[in-house]
Amino acid sequence: MDKKKILIIEDEEAIADLLAYGLNKEGFHTITANNGEEGIRSLERFKPDLLLLDWMLPDSSGLDICKKVTATNNIPIIMITAKSDITDKILGLEFGADDYITKPFDLREVIARIRTILRRVALANSPSEERIDNTIRFHNIEITKDERLVKKNEEIIELTPKEFDLLITLYSYRGKIFTRTELLDFVWGYEYAGDTRTVDIHVQRLRKKLDANDLITTVFGVGYKFEKQVD
Repeated sequence: MDKKKILIIEDEEAIADLLAYGLNKEGFHTITANNGEEGIRSLERFKPDLLLLDWMLPDSSGLDICKKVTATNNIPIIMITAKSDITDKILGLEFGADDYITKPFDLREVIARIRTILRRVALANSPSEERIDNTIRFHNIEITKDERLVKKNEEIIELTPKEFDLLITLYSYRGKIFTRTELLDFVWGYEYAGDTRTVDIHVQRLRKKLDANDLITTVFGVGYKFEKQVD
């Protein structure tokens, strides 16, 4: 089995070396970049399965890098930063990050979160009896599951990995009311370290990108559901 590739964009050499050493021991293939420009070049050349991205870089903001990457690549991103305020965490998620880890961190937690994200991506891409029909169509939306591709009126809509997973989860259980905590468990796969507002952010982004306010509805005091409709 090919090793999963992790790109680490981190300007603190000691932290980058610690991450690379620990991940290599766990069977991953890693490369490091110490600034944003080098990181973007490495991304294009290395084609990683996941990106570990520092918030503060010497030549650019990690948020700008995150936005640029998610605009052209469908790879999960974990932000690593010294910022611990919940507002900063939400800002990172709004820019397309899938997860957020605060320095100082436990390397074991980083590895666990990487494995969780990669496992969910692999599960979404793997064939199964329940996924005989690979294409989902409703209203003016078409989803090709194995390509993780979403189109609206025949135009590609760029979704982050978590936005895509959230959409598939809600659609697969049409009519079911999910609490925010349940969606965190289904989509993120563990008890999220931040708060449930991350679900609100991802739902808002999905609604805006797909113009789906009438499909993904809020159940006040409970959570969200995908409305049943005639496909």
